[in-house]
Formats: sequence, C-alpha cells, structure tokens
Amino acid sequence: MKSILVPLGDSEKAIYTLQYAIDFASKVNAKIYVIQVFGATKVAGVLKNMNELLERDSKEELAHVLANVDKKGIEIISKTVKGQIVDSINRVATLLNVDLIIASAKNSAADSSVYLGRITGGLVKQTELPMLIIPKGYKFKSINNILLSIRSGLLKKSNVLEPLKDFVKIFKAKVNLLHVVTPHNSVEDNLLDPDFTEIADTIVNSENATVFQGVLEHLIEVNPDMICVIRRKRGFFAKLWEQNSIKKVDFESRVPLLILKGNL
Repeated sequence: MKSILVPLGDSEKAIYTLQYAIDFASKVNAKIYVIQVFGATKVAGVLKNMNELLERDSKEELAHVLANVDKKGIEIISKTVKGQIVDSINRVATLLNVDLIIASAKNSAADSSVYLGRITGGLVKQTELPMLIIPKGYKFKSINNILLSIRSGLLKKSNVLEPLKDFVKIFKAKVNLLHVVTPHNSVEDNLLDPDFTEIADTIVNSENATVFQGVLEHLIEVNPDMICVIRRKRGFFAKLWEQNSIKKVDFESRVPLLILKGNL
C-alpha cells in the first residue's frame, strides 16, 4: 500500500479526513495525493471568467486545508482538477494507480439523515478501487479488530481480499468474519471460499433480513476498529448504491468502513 488518494470536500471535514490519511500513511509508509475538484462551467458574457474564479477558490481552499494539518513528514502531492467531481476523482485515481482512496463519509451538513453523500456514494458506485470511508471528525487509531461482514461466501476474483490482507499485515489485526444468511441466499452463498476461512480469526453465522441488521446485532460483541464489506453487482449493498447517497437508516458505520469490490 504505497499510494493513497484523498479527494477533498468542504474544509471542515476535509481537514479531519486528510489528517486521518496522513496518520494512516505514516504507519504504512505511503505517499498521499490530494485533489480538490471544481466544476467546469459553460457561460458567456460577464461570467466568462467563472472557471478562473472557481479554480482560484479551489486553490485557496486546498491551501487552507494543507496549512491546517500535521504533515508528519509524509510526501503529499496536491492539485486542483477541473471537471465533474466523481468522474474526475475516478479518472485521477486510475491514472495515478493508487492503492486506496480515503474519503469522508458525508459531503454536506444539509441532511443529517444521510450517511454517504452524493459524491462519496457516487465514487463508491463507480470506482473499482478499495475505499476507506471515514466518519466525520474521526481521529486515527490503530486498527486491531476488524469486522468483515458478508452475505455470500463466494469469490470469483482471486484478489478481492488483498487490501484487507494488507491491513491485517500492517496492523497485525484480528478479523472477525460475520456471514449473514439472508432469505435471498442460495445454497452456494452459504458456503465459504477458502480465502475467507484463511483470513478469518473467528467465524460467526447469523440469520438476518439484511447484512446491515447482522452488523448491528454483532457490533457491541465485536467492537471493531474497522468494518469491511464487499460491494458486489448483486445483493444488499448493490441495491444500496443504486442511488449515490445512502441514508443512515439503511447503513451507517461509526468507525472507518473499508469497501472492497467483488464481481458477483
């Protein structure tokens, strides 16, 4: 895990998110790419310089965030980017070949019922890179206990769990596997791929209507420092991300959430 991308939003949450990323990078010896995306406009007349104004404001916002974090000697490469926010972040992440995206859970304070805002939720939906979602104001601490929650025990991609294995290796973390058996599970879903059994220190089977209900049921018992889920092309989490934003009533994590990408 050598490079991390941190897309910034508004300055209050951006400072917390970037500081978390810096603290994390100091533990894994990674460099950080920071981008601030500003929207392109197509206007004429007196507003023809709007893009220049937006770029200037974005650079000032970026400078403000960078000035208010403890860089801890970490290499930080920062840039403003013009374009559609989610598309631009995804494009930059692919071009830079980053290993992980660290982003804030919520982009706006306008609706307190939202867990993932439109931008972060849209990025989760589009990118194939692993993402670590940080709750607002969350401060870095060692990741010693991980709750890996899955519905299907099938894996068709051999490298799906590689980012999680990196976390386990770096932090010497314990993985608690929660296999949630829902009414929609097939017989095959209820089996466990050897990659799961290999990485798990404990395995618990739970019957619930959804993965999130299973997570809620076991949060107190496991008390994780991080939750890990796999976003697949079908199933509970795929349905959540049909819309870019996610309501807290449908899913919420008060600790960092690592999202991996499966292909089922």
